[in-house]
Amino acid sequence: MVESLRLYYAGHERIVAAAFFAAGFVFDMVTLGRIDSWLVIGQQAVYLALILCILLQVFLEEGRPAQARPGWYARYRMPLAHFLLGALLNLYALFFFKSSSLLVSFSFLAFLVLLILANESARFRSLGLAFKFLLLGLCLLSFCAALLPVLIGSMGLGVFLLSMLAGCVPLAAAAAWIRRRAPALFPQARRQILVPMGGVLVGFLAFYLFRLIPPVPLSIPFIGVYHGVERTEQGYRLSHERAWWRVWHNGDQAFAARPGDRIYVYFRIFSPAKFSDQVLLRWYRKAGGWKLQDTIPIRIVGGREAGFRGYGVKTHYQSGDWKVQVETVDGREIGRVYFELESLPEAPRTLRMDLDA
Repeated sequence: MVESLRLYYAGHERIVAAAFFAAGFVFDMVTLGRIDSWLVIGQQAVYLALILCILLQVFLEEGRPAQARPGWYARYRMPLAHFLLGALLNLYALFFFKSSSLLVSFSFLAFLVLLILANESARFRSLGLAFKFLLLGLCLLSFCAALLPVLIGSMGLGVFLLSMLAGCVPLAAAAAWIRRRAPALFPQARRQILVPMGGVLVGFLAFYLFRLIPPVPLSIPFIGVYHGVERTEQGYRLSHERAWWRVWHNGDQAFAARPGDRIYVYFRIFSPAKFSDQVLLRWYRKAGGWKLQDTIPIRIVGGREAGFRGYGVKTHYQSGDWKVQVETVDGREIGRVYFELESLPEAPRTLRMDLDA
């Protein structure tokens, strides 16, 4: 049985590697937990350490004569690395996806997906360890980009740059260790480890510069437009007149404004425990393009399982198409909601109530 599996792997190595990569995706989708869970953080750290050990072992063995009958670990360590990379990349894709609107996060997620697909292409597979170290570098930077805000309890340019520095440390330390242990291998380590790491770092900084990296660990599970928001002992009472068939709307995204009405944008934002920072509620109106109308700062605190609840109010407005974006102080979007506003004369109406406990 074992021998038949070995022969199948030898003849179908590419298919098996892809299957391990996909299995890692499925495995992590099933086991995904909170981004600030120490179990999830510890799992990522163990995966990263195992991948680094495997790739360093393979790196040091390159150029040496192959053993006549290698053990099971030597045969299956690269499929194991594929599995762990797949699990981590899936985890970060899910975290990044949850932390921003699809429109903003799409380019960064597409970048992740392209790297995953490239890993199975013949051209990129020919790069060997260099591409594996590139994927590991991507995972290390993603891990630190999510971890540092959890540990520090806030976000911003300084925290992001610190996370990038922390993410570079493991591979930089590995290259320094190779330089001391085997100086003759350091030029190869520079090509296969440091250059790919530098390329990923430049990519992260470019995405951040254009505000395309989703602001993990924050995410908005709910945002809607309402005629009224009232805090009660049972929770927040949300007033709306949404038609029953508009099931895809949250509140009054077709907003009929009567004289004296206010527009409330209510949201729940997930942030880790002991997290305290500020977000910006930016109101835009479409007039030959989206024009910023107002910015409302809101202080948030983390730890609540269902997310911190907050809202912004606007009293001066015009008919037209509107959108409201929730952003971090460094300008990265967490979520958005669109609505159409029509100013109407006074008339009888019935408001319905939802309770967000």
